[in-house]
Amino acid sequence: MEHFAIGVDLGGTAIKVASVSRDGRLLLDHTLPTEAAKGPEGVIANMLAGIQTVMHETFKTHARELLLGVGVGVPGVVSLDGGTISYPPNLPGWQVVRLGDILRSELEQREKLVLPVFVENDANVAALGESYFGAGRQFSDFVMITLGTGVGGGIIMNNKIYRGVTGAAGELGHITIDYRSERVHAGIRGSIEGLIGQRRIVEHALSLLEKTPSPILHELCQGDFSALDAKQLSVAAQRGDAVAIETWRFVGEVLGAGLGSLVSVLDIRKFVIGGGVSGAGDFILNPAREHLYQYTLRSMHEGLEILLAQLGNRAGMMGAAALCF
Repeated sequence: MEHFAIGVDLGGTAIKVASVSRDGRLLLDHTLPTEAAKGPEGVIANMLAGIQTVMHETFKTHARELLLGVGVGVPGVVSLDGGTISYPPNLPGWQVVRLGDILRSELEQREKLVLPVFVENDANVAALGESYFGAGRQFSDFVMITLGTGVGGGIIMNNKIYRGVTGAAGELGHITIDYRSERVHAGIRGSIEGLIGQRRIVEHALSLLEKTPSPILHELCQGDFSALDAKQLSVAAQRGDAVAIETWRFVGEVLGAGLGSLVSVLDIRKFVIGGGVSGAGDFILNPAREHLYQYTLRSMHEGLEILLAQLGNRAGMMGAAALCF
């Protein structure tokens, strides 16, 4: 029997928990609601319930002593002590919470297990998951971008997460692309997230629809464009819809410009793109590749590559478990 770890992906609406073997097999997974409105105590209680459920089920086939620890991916900034989360977005009532210490203490009391508990930013965890088990396995150095409600990022250097001085490195969505932009997001003008966060993508498509009719999107939304979302835009693009294709081209152009800045700063040439919005695939990646070359020096073109992530919605759980490996 091989060692395994528990990985937890804490989101604003759902908590995903899995047991993962050292070689990357997902042994068991479980999802439960976050119930964020209950505040830190309620959410942590739900996390513990999910962890215990997965533990007990996995212990039926794997000995307790094979469990290496618990890893947790959380939104927001996590300090380098490996356990303190500060003012996470989408989790009301949270301020500064020593999550690692709380989980470690509770599991010791409830399960009589003394386990290491690692807490890390969710985008960093997704990058680590792709590094161990996904599209980044072939690279020692790469940057992962997650396109979803916001735009997150994780930097892998020498097969390890690069955290920066305080642990906050990788907030790639807040890089300014257009300092004259009217878009101000999180107090920053013209940032990547402010331009191609999920809500902004839909707004861009709606602005195009004012000038260009789209029977396909009209059908997909059943005539109600207030219901338009990124998934429908992906489907419409696959069906050849001009508005959807142009929307994704815009997303790719912004993304490519942002990645070009990262090449100039870090001299990293490999990028892995994940998150729910990345489901648009080459409708985003092809224009991103074109613009990546435009926004980097010719001397830095060698080895540039943009790949789709491979783990999908498992990246958070598997990356969190990888913290224990």
